[in-house]
Amino acid sequence: MAYPPPTPAPLQMRDLAADEQPREKLLRYGPRNLTDAELLAILLRSGMRGVSAVDLARRLLLQAGHDLHELAGRQVQDLIRTAGVGPVKALQLVAAFELGRRREAAPRRGKPVLADSASCFRFLRPRLSDLHHEEFHLLCLNRANRLLGAHTVSRGGTTGTVADARTIFRTALQHGSVTSVVLAHNHPSGQVQPSAADLRLTTKLGRAARHLDLHLLDHLIVAGHRYYSFADHQMLEAAE
Repeated sequence: MAYPPPTPAPLQMRDLAADEQPREKLLRYGPRNLTDAELLAILLRSGMRGVSAVDLARRLLLQAGHDLHELAGRQVQDLIRTAGVGPVKALQLVAAFELGRRREAAPRRGKPVLADSASCFRFLRPRLSDLHHEEFHLLCLNRANRLLGAHTVSRGGTTGTVADARTIFRTALQHGSVTSVVLAHNHPSGQVQPSAADLRLTTKLGRAARHLDLHLLDHLIVAGHRYYSFADHQMLEAAE
């Protein structure tokens, strides 16, 4: 009686040729010389039957359109739909991407100067771009456009959040040297254009700011890697 051949064990990174092993390559050449797939493979640690960790990483990247921002926005339940990615691997990936976001969002020594929409977006992107719910944020600046404080005003669902003028300006006035504010919220849908409600809200908050001798410098809508600036589109003047 012939016995069936033994089931092969999952392919490990140590089974690859030395030059193809991501961990060894990282030690020898440094992380910047690894591809995205190789870096992901180090986090995954192993593949599955007949599929190396590098190949599994390539599958994940392919499903995300080779867009790391898209992959970073996925949750555990999304990642485990890929064959070979169980809960442990998915948690490792989610944790790694979250550390990257926190590192980007962590303030450096000294307060940044946020003088235009691009610098505001760079500051806000790690806080807002990957959220699956809507949040409204407030940046408080002094006369030199140096950041005094960044605040989450409210959190909502997938379709909207409440931005209360009293809460916003009470928070802003806690900073004694505040002279201007930047408003920001995200659109989880990816739609970057302002809605009619966004226009009405900006008009209302712009008028309230003027009554308090504050300048509404901008209102940004963050939608993934893109943003809409009311100031850049001269919509603050139109709102007045």
